[in-house]
Amino acid sequence: MPAVTIPGGTTTPELGGYLATPPAGSGPWPGIVIVHDAFGLTDNARKHADRLAAAGYVTVVPNLYSAGGLRCVRATIRAAVAGTGAAHADLEAVRAYLAARDDCTRRIGVVGFCMGGGFALMAATRGFDASAPNYGMLPKGDLEELLAGACPVVASYGARDLGLRGAAAKIETALTAVGAPHDVKEYPKAGHSFMDRYPVLSGAVGKVIGMHHDGPAAEDAWRRILAFFGEHLR
Repeated sequence: MPAVTIPGGTTTPELGGYLATPPAGSGPWPGIVIVHDAFGLTDNARKHADRLAAAGYVTVVPNLYSAGGLRCVRATIRAAVAGTGAAHADLEAVRAYLAARDDCTRRIGVVGFCMGGGFALMAATRGFDASAPNYGMLPKGDLEELLAGACPVVASYGARDLGLRGAAAKIETALTAVGAPHDVKEYPKAGHSFMDRYPVLSGAVGKVIGMHHDGPAAEDAWRRILAFFGEHLR
């Protein structure tokens, strides 16, 4: 699948990215924006895009670090936590890029992992039709106020995620309060990054710090995401 250039970014006039389209047919299909984790646009993110494309979604992963440099990385991570910042405007540019494609139905969801999960959660109130934050950090501020008017949300967390204990329950409570359709699940044996495969976290170190791939939890999370998006994007 090709690399793409997405115009209209705020951190840089053009964002790099990765595009994956369904292998059969000519569409139009619903669209998905994947927001990568703090490691950037890695093979993990590309594989997630390929999986969604195989399920019938035209999918793009923007490189939120396209501007380059450590300052860009820091600003992007801060924006994920603060809920504001140029990176959020970049995601709107990506959503607009997908909506303008002839092979997209303009029904567009957003999926995020780790840092990207924080962006996906906040994007639930910013023009997307469904959101799937996966072990995403929670933004600062009153979560109920921040999620007022949210689109449908399917969220996945690990109970052994040392940095996000209680996050799933907080999201569940806030989404219930604002009346947003949702499916929030915490996996008791999973930690952080349980849907990703990073060799450095594959052994004992990953298990000790609560960051390792968990196959059964990952597959169940994907099952729920695809079912949820099938209901709300098709």
